[in-house]
Amino acid sequence: MDITTRTVFIAGGTSGLGLALAERLRAAGSTVVVGGRSAEPGPLSVRIDVTDPASILAARDEVLAAHPDLDTVVTMSGIMVAEDLRDPAHLASAEDTVTTNLLGTIRLATAFTPHLLARGAGAIVTVSSGVAFVPLPLTPTYGATKAGVHSYSESLREQLRGTGVEVVEIVPPHVATTLMGLQDAPTAMPVDAFTDEVVGLLAQEPTPPEILVDHVQFLRRAVVEGTYDDQLATNAQMLSMLR
Repeated sequence: MDITTRTVFIAGGTSGLGLALAERLRAAGSTVVVGGRSAEPGPLSVRIDVTDPASILAARDEVLAAHPDLDTVVTMSGIMVAEDLRDPAHLASAEDTVTTNLLGTIRLATAFTPHLLARGAGAIVTVSSGVAFVPLPLTPTYGATKAGVHSYSESLREQLRGTGVEVVEIVPPHVATTLMGLQDAPTAMPVDAFTDEVVGLLAQEPTPPEILVDHVQFLRRAVVEGTYDDQLATNAQMLSMLR
């Protein structure tokens, strides 16, 4: 996709990976509107809470009123919480995670799809995770929602095929953001390196259906390469944090 001329809305674009992507796309020449719960309303930012259907629709209307040429929507909002499945108290966190990560993605994509279809061109960019393909047992509901985002993205792409609206799935590895406070982990990919690689892949023609940086390939290909069980066992070592 031509990232120099897009008009983009990034829900979850006020911090972390969403903000880093917004800055790269703006630097490339695109107009980027960011959304978040604490965003200060303005020409390039809107308040949005993806757990609230009314907030999503209000943000959509605000964005489209200011930017009727909007052609790209990025569903970046997400939360990641450690859960002890032996403790029934985890259910509240699980429900919040499903509402934010999975329902938020579905609701946001659904809200903007009619506009993009009417244009006959555009892109919906979802964000899953490497743990959609090999779970991180420390964050079971997070992994389940990201697997759901992957599956939903695949189906949405097929249903929109031939309409001019493409569906692109970004698949981050462990990136050094403040998500779950693991930004200093030695295995984390630096935010700048991740974002640079993502933007390079997005700029390809045709745009790959999955944006897979090198650092996430071992998770995406674990089943094919026969490393799934070993990688799952490695991921499970983080369960020691619960104890």
